[in-house]
Amino acid sequence: MITHKNPALECTFDPATGVATLLLAMEGKTNKVDRAFAEGLFDALNWAKAQTGLKGIIIGTAHKNFCVGADIEGLVPMRDPKVTYDYVKDLNALFRAYETAGVPVVCALTGSALGGGYELALATHRRFALDDAAIQVGLPEVTLGVIPGAGGTQRLPRIVGIQKALEHISQGQPVRAPKAKQLGMVDELFKTKDELYAAAHAWIAANPKAKQPWDQKGFTFPGPQPTSQDAKNIVLVACAMLYKKVANTMPQIEAAICAVQEGSVLDFDRALEVEHRWFVKCAVSDTSKDMIRTFWFHRNAALKAEGLPQLGEGEAMGIEKVTILGAGMMGAGLAYICADKGLAVVLKDIAEAQLAAGRKHIEAELQKKKHLSAEQRQAVLDRITFTLDNGPIAGSDLVIEAVIENDEVKHAVTRELEPLLSERGIWASNTSAIPITHLATASKKPERFIGLHFFSPVEVMPLLEIIRGDKTDDHTVARALAFTKLLGKVPIVVNDGYGFYTSRVFGTYLMEAVQLVAEGHDPVMIEQAAKQAGMVVPPLKVFDEVTLKLGHHGILQRERYLGQNVSDIAGVKLLRSLVEDHGRLGKAHGKGFYDYAGERRIWPGLKDLVSAKPAKTGIDYLKDRLMHVQVLEVARCLEEGILREKRDAEVGAIFGIGFAPSSGGPLAWMDRRGLKNVVATLAAFAAEDPTHGARWNPPALLTKMAESDARFWPEG
Repeated sequence: MITHKNPALECTFDPATGVATLLLAMEGKTNKVDRAFAEGLFDALNWAKAQTGLKGIIIGTAHKNFCVGADIEGLVPMRDPKVTYDYVKDLNALFRAYETAGVPVVCALTGSALGGGYELALATHRRFALDDAAIQVGLPEVTLGVIPGAGGTQRLPRIVGIQKALEHISQGQPVRAPKAKQLGMVDELFKTKDELYAAAHAWIAANPKAKQPWDQKGFTFPGPQPTSQDAKNIVLVACAMLYKKVANTMPQIEAAICAVQEGSVLDFDRALEVEHRWFVKCAVSDTSKDMIRTFWFHRNAALKAEGLPQLGEGEAMGIEKVTILGAGMMGAGLAYICADKGLAVVLKDIAEAQLAAGRKHIEAELQKKKHLSAEQRQAVLDRITFTLDNGPIAGSDLVIEAVIENDEVKHAVTRELEPLLSERGIWASNTSAIPITHLATASKKPERFIGLHFFSPVEVMPLLEIIRGDKTDDHTVARALAFTKLLGKVPIVVNDGYGFYTSRVFGTYLMEAVQLVAEGHDPVMIEQAAKQAGMVVPPLKVFDEVTLKLGHHGILQRERYLGQNVSDIAGVKLLRSLVEDHGRLGKAHGKGFYDYAGERRIWPGLKDLVSAKPAKTGIDYLKDRLMHVQVLEVARCLEEGILREKRDAEVGAIFGIGFAPSSGGPLAWMDRRGLKNVVATLAAFAAEDPTHGARWNPPALLTKMAESDARFWPEG
């Protein structure tokens, strides 16, 4: 056996079989695409080709995962188009050298392959993977504001077809190995590593003259051919869906569609040039830099709980049994995700029908987990105890109270059930707004009372807002963060105050839309303006989903806690009328701002409740109102100390309330707009309303930063 090693790979050559095995083995525990990766692969290929009797190459990994993709830190400084183009051109030349090496090349995916790692796999002649749902493959680049730049937009369509490739690349969601096999993204699955490598050797022996399909004469795409009407329709539908979903606020997805479509009608090497140019356009853009900052650096810092209380070395979380109070959609969802992570769960309610509905919800969620066997699904369900009685709660290490949003009810439940906690038990409230310090007045152990604000649907939404009350201690925060990590949620830790952070900002978004309706602006135009501003969900639609009834209750509750009388504001009057006079309580009740019987549309009767005519309107004006009202509240949360870290402003807004993802978050949005311009726009809105204009007044923090031309995130 002949061996060779460089900083990125461990290589062996077996003269008996003629197969060179190249294992990615970069320093540390992770393989990532950077210059060392490229230099190592180049060196390994030259070494392999120099071996007498070379018949094939297997590319695998010495680490847990195959390759996690690009070195993100290397993407950040890419601002020079020529330098960026040369870099990606060289990387593609390397991958091209492997697939035209003159011998069969097989990729052994014994771990996940993402981004550039999966693009390397696509550049091999055969992709074998372990039959393991923990292994994922895919091209998630659009989630960081760029597109695949190492051939992904050209190879994947030629392997699985244009439609499947567009769907995968534009969504940027990796898929598990079994699903990848169904889609054609990997060729074969094997139960063990030994079986996989044996099959790789056999395939090499059976295919000595292997070539990529696109390097063979007469190559055709799977499915519709690029110049066919069907292919053109696929691209048109992709563009239409893109506009419907994000209203062209994600330029990288548009670039990906263009790269696929334009490259599909060209010779393969010229097609790669098309991809290079679209990649460069995205990689040097503000959108990419802002998205990378939040979706990579800030998100990872949040996941690692950087700067936050930590458990001692080797200390256990101390949470093995969890009780959920309230079996509504949120409570049932919480019970499911806790049981799915191996915790013993008690789901408690006071109504048999609600408990049955909760069980049905959990069973439906389990049926979605196609990668689990029937026995595994049943095991999750068996970890949940459904009860109307208090007895099973005894000994719980964590209680998450998810009952009605009423402090008197919550206080009563705390007094009754807190004594059933284990000795080190934590009491958590899932309240969306009521101050934790106030709720903790009913507790005998306020130092172990905390807010855990989950978002609906909890099975899908990634954020968990942890609220620290005045008496919550560091150890409770540390255990809550460990619990968050177990659930796989992205945490932010904020200080206490009515509405905390996310509810405050989200509330301004919803109520500003209602205010705009009350001022006479077209509701359809308001919804479209929100989409064109990049918001994930338009405000009137999402208000219906959270229910107008809850919004109305929130206003009354806010008045009570903060002593603010807002009853004379036009938007508040309109909301009150919809709820109290017209019974329009939201989607769950069949009617709100929208009608839900038949084709969904804005309720025609809404115009009869509004007599005002706006002095000015239009998409741009409405976008400014909807976005500025949110970023203003973010600035206030920063100044008041509700936000402890600037990163939490971005992470909380994007992952919790659907703030425009392509902006990188509200602070990045203000930076890109320019703080002087933000303050000037706020002043203009204040001048428009002599009665309630003060609501637009910026905090001193924002004014001072604008005066000094400061930024929240300085360049570089």
